[in-house]
Order: sequence, then C-alpha cells, then structure tokens
Amino acid sequence: MMQLCEVRDHLACEVFSGEEHLDRTVLYGCASDLMSDVLAFSQTGALLLTGLVTVQTIQTAHIAEIEGIVFVRGKRPDARVVALSRQNGIPLLGTHFSMYEASGILYRHGLASTMECSQSADPLNHA
Repeated sequence: MMQLCEVRDHLACEVFSGEEHLDRTVLYGCASDLMSDVLAFSQTGALLLTGLVTVQTIQTAHIAEIEGIVFVRGKRPDARVVALSRQNGIPLLGTHFSMYEASGILYRHGLASTMECSQSADPLNHA
C-alpha cells in the first residue's frame, strides 16, 4: 500500500489534477499501454502507470476503479483528459521516468503488483 503523495514523491511527479486526493491509498500497481489489459488484469484500488494519454485511459480507469494514474516518459495530458479526470475524481500525475523505471521504483518502495494479488488469490497457484 502507498499513498498517492508518496507516489508523487518517489517518482518526482507533476500533479495535473486531483491534488485534493493525494491522501488516497493505492493497494497495487499496474503498468500498461493496453487498456484491454487494464480491464482484464487490474484490481480495484490500483494505480495505473501508462504512456497512453487519452480520454480512453480515463474512461478505462473509471470502469476499472483505478485510484490514480501516472503518465510516464514525460507525457502530458491535454485539457480534455484533465477535465474528464476531474469529472471522474481520478488524480493524474506525470513522471519523466520510463514505465519500467517507475514500476521498479514503486515496487522497491513496497507497492505490490496486481498480478501478485491475483496469483496469491489463486488456489491452484503452487509457486
């Protein structure tokens, strides 16, 4: 678990929207540019790391009950994306780190992967 303010600090993020929600706790992290994978594999309460800066990202995050989004590789949302994130209460942050680097930093600081959660809940997983 990690608060969004900690994510901001660990990744040196700029906050594009949702400053008032940085006290939210995210339970897991997921990283993808494929929104179909986000819908299939994310968990409620997750943080999404993505380089896809579109309205569809916000819509997917809303459906998947994502707690916040970090845009990687210095990507910046346009006004439509920011407006929709505010409307849906989804904080948007941005970092200069790549998706790989950002994922590693958050994992190193204790944020679990949604896949770890899925695997540990799978009674057939013997790993």
